Order: sequence, then structure tokens, then C-alpha cells
Amino acid sequence: MEIHHPEFRPDPALSRTEMETLQREIAEQAVFTDDLGTDPLGSETLIAGVDQGFADGQATSAVVVLRDGEVIERAHARVETEIPYIPGLLSFREGGAILAALEEVDTDPDVLVLDGSGRIHFREAGLATHIGVAVDTPALGVAKNLLCGRPRESLGEPLSESTRVPIEADSDVTAPDGTVIGYAFQSRQYDSGTQYINPLYVSPGHRVSAETATDIVDACGGDYKLPEPTRLADAYAAELT
Repeated sequence: MEIHHPEFRPDPALSRTEMETLQREIAEQAVFTDDLGTDPLGSETLIAGVDQGFADGQATSAVVVLRDGEVIERAHARVETEIPYIPGLLSFREGGAILAALEEVDTDPDVLVLDGSGRIHFREAGLATHIGVAVDTPALGVAKNLLCGRPRESLGEPLSESTRVPIEADSDVTAPDGTVIGYAFQSRQYDSGTQYINPLYVSPGHRVSAETATDIVDACGGDYKLPEPTRLADAYAAELT
């Protein structure tokens, strides 16, 4: 894959203020409506899952590309981690490894599915937005925890499978108050009154709407909580680390 906007490469040497300024510039470039150029649910669509593993001070980014559920390519890269995890600045810790891995991909994925947030982010520029804009490819984020924003309905009770709850911008987010910036999506749920699975938090990264991002995650579901692209990328990263 080609890096279309090298000026947005995440530089962990920047100050926090410089990082946040860059994120605001990225958010201005991001498109949170559908501009995919292909049917994201079509049988020929190439969907790439991206996830990371960490060991010995290095981040190993793993990319798994699927077509109609079949793996057609895997690629990876290792980069030294120079900063710790800082909420809201994840892309500056992991983004270098991700872009290096994507540069090793020979195919041209139609959609990137990343382990992290996109528009569900204080400055609307989470990991999926940062990477999606840098490579100018439709991208979405799938996070296990809610970084910011306000669920339209309570998430205090277990959600039934396939339930979607809009996540709205609040005072912590630069988007206008009430803007739907993603969804809490219940991909799987136990048929039990004593055990339950927490929802995923899906948000658009670039060139995809919140609704379509969630449709894609739903269509990529398998037997597990995580969508298959990121689940397979997670497994590949574990192999490598």
C-alpha cells in the first residue's frame, strides 16, 4: 500500500501539544461519510484487519487481508515503541508500525478494520482515522472500551445480539454535541442470565459512515466477539511476538 499523506506519519518525538494539533489537522481531512468506491459487503471486497502485539520494546503490526472470508495475504512489520500508551494518542505509539506493515501489503485493500477508535475520539482523530487518512483508504475502528462520547441509551444492562446503540458527541468531543460518532455494537451474547459479553465500540475512521462501519463489522462476524479481520490479525500478531 502507498502512504498518500506522509506528512501525517505519526512522530512519537512530537510534544503532546504538537500531537494534538496534528490530530486536529487529520480530523479536518477525514471524511465521515461513505466514499468507498465499492460495495463494502460485496464478495470481491478486500478487507484488511490490523492489530498489534508488543514484546521487548517493539510493536509488531500484523495485517491480514480477506476476500469473502478467505485469507489472501498476510504482512507485518516491527517498530520500536518510543512512548507509553497515552489515552487519545494511541496512533503515535502504534501508528508507525501499522504504516510500515501496510507498506508491505501487495494487494490494495478496499477497507481497513483496525483495533482502536476512529471518530470516537476527543479530537475525532483516533487510530483508525489517523491511519485511514494517511493511506487515503476507507477505514474503521473497533475498540473494546469507550474512550469518550455518550451512549444514547444505557449500557448498564446486557445487550441482545446485534443491538446497536448510537454513541453521541458530548463536551469531551470536538464534534457538535449530539453528533453520532459511532455505535456500541453487540456482536455476540451468551444465552445466559449470569454471563454476558460487553459490546464493541465501532466508529468511522475515514471515507465511511458510522452506520456503514457497523454494517461492515456485523458482516465480518464469525463465532467470536471480534470481527474476523481483526481477530485473525490479533492471532497473527501473537504468532509473531
